Amino acid sequence: MQQLATGYGLIEGPVWDPSRGLYFSDVINGGVFLLDRADQVSVAVPRRRGIGGMALHAAGGLVVGGRDIAVVGRADGATHQLLAQDAIPGATGFNDLTTDQAGRVYVGSLAFRVFGGDPPKPGHLHVIDLDRSMRTLSDGVMLTNGLGFSADGKLLYHCDARSGLVRVYDVKADGSVGPWRTFATFAAGGVPDGLKVASDGSVWVADAHGGRVVVFNPDGSHRRDVPVPLPMVTSLCFGGDDLRDLYVVTGSRGGPSENCGSVFRTRVDVAGLPLHPARVAV
Repeated sequence: MQQLATGYGLIEGPVWDPSRGLYFSDVINGGVFLLDRADQVSVAVPRRRGIGGMALHAAGGLVVGGRDIAVVGRADGATHQLLAQDAIPGATGFNDLTTDQAGRVYVGSLAFRVFGGDPPKPGHLHVIDLDRSMRTLSDGVMLTNGLGFSADGKLLYHCDARSGLVRVYDVKADGSVGPWRTFATFAAGGVPDGLKVASDGSVWVADAHGGRVVVFNPDGSHRRDVPVPLPMVTSLCFGGDDLRDLYVVTGSRGGPSENCGSVFRTRVDVAGLPLHPARVAV
C-alpha cells in the first residue's frame, strides 16, 4: 500500500473526480484538498473544518458536510447552503453522506459533539430532495458514518460506528427507505466508519480502530481484510480509470504523531461503483 500524502490530523470524505483526482478533507485542521492525477496535493477549499463526507455536484461544486450541508464552488469558493443544522431539532452537525442515481443527497445527522466529551445521543438519517426539501428517513443511529448504495439503487448501506454494525435499508422509488436491518457486525472493539460498494456487490468498510478495511460479501458474510499501515482507518474510495485503485484515508490516533493522517493507495481485484453527482437545486 503506497503512501501518497501525510501530515494531516483526521482525513475523511474521500471522493473521486475522474477529471481531477481525489478530494479529501481534514476534519481537525480544516480544509479540503485535491490529490491530482499526478499525485500532487493542492488546497481546494481552505479552512472549513468538520467535513465528514463529500460528493461531487453536477453544477461543478463539492457537496460538503460539517456544521451544515452546503455546495462549495471549486472555482470561486462561493457557498450555497442545502440543509441547515437548525432544521433538525437537537442536531449538532452532519457526518458522512452519499448520493443516489437521481442526485438526491443522503446524510446522517449527529446529536452530540463527538470530540467534545458529550454523552452519546442517537441521530438520524435524512435525504435532501432535488428541490432542497428534506425528509427524515430513520432514527436511532448512535454515531452515523459511511453510506453507500448497491448498483441497482435498491439497497442503502449505513454504518453506525457506536453500535458496531452496518445497517441496510430497502430503498423505495421515491427515495424513502423501509425499516433497517443488520447487514453485518464488527467484533467487539471494531468501529465501522467510511463505506463504499464495489461492482460485484461487496461492501468495503473502514475500521477506525482496526488498521484495516473490512470487505463483506453481498450476503453480509466476511470476505477478507485489507491491512492498512496506520491504525485509525477512517474512510476509502475507489478511483483510477478502471475504479480499481483503492484509496484509503486515516486519522492520527494510534500513529507516530498527532498529524500523521495519510492517504494510501493500492490496487484491488474488483472495481468500485461510480458515485453519482448530486443534483439538488443550488
